[in-house]
Amino acid sequence: MIEVKPETPDDWWEVEALYDLCFAPGRTALSSYRLRDDVPPVTGLSMVARDSDGTMAGAIRFWPVHVGAADALLLGPVAVHPTHQGEGLGGFLIQEGLEAGRNSGWDRVMLVGDFPYYSRFGFSRLDGVIMPPPTNPDRVLGLELTPDAWKSVTGHVTRWTR
Repeated sequence: MIEVKPETPDDWWEVEALYDLCFAPGRTALSSYRLRDDVPPVTGLSMVARDSDGTMAGAIRFWPVHVGAADALLLGPVAVHPTHQGEGLGGFLIQEGLEAGRNSGWDRVMLVGDFPYYSRFGFSRLDGVIMPPPTNPDRVLGLELTPDAWKSVTGHVTRWTR
């Protein structure tokens, strides 16, 4: 049995250890991490999943960013411990996080990722949204949490300043 709860400050380093396990050593050098520097993840949207022993099974984080003059959520990273991969936990965390974002009043969410994977959740390529380099523009994806939320939203993605 897996229990999903909002991430707390006490979970921080355990989540970081999971990300270290699941991703390449240079993950923090990615441009998306520059958008996260000194910006806390969005409270209530970032979640952890623990198995019946209390072991971290998965985690997802959402960060606030600006896209031109608009606000958006930046999804990621999402990771599942290797012992729980293939169980659908990553997809469950994504769906739960998107629903929490919608219920919290966010209009749009974006990420840098693989279109074939994220398209099943409704993500599509974003034209005119520019991530800091080096980012492959074909991997910049977005999802509307409210109708037409990405319509006419273009520009550079920048760090949250509020």
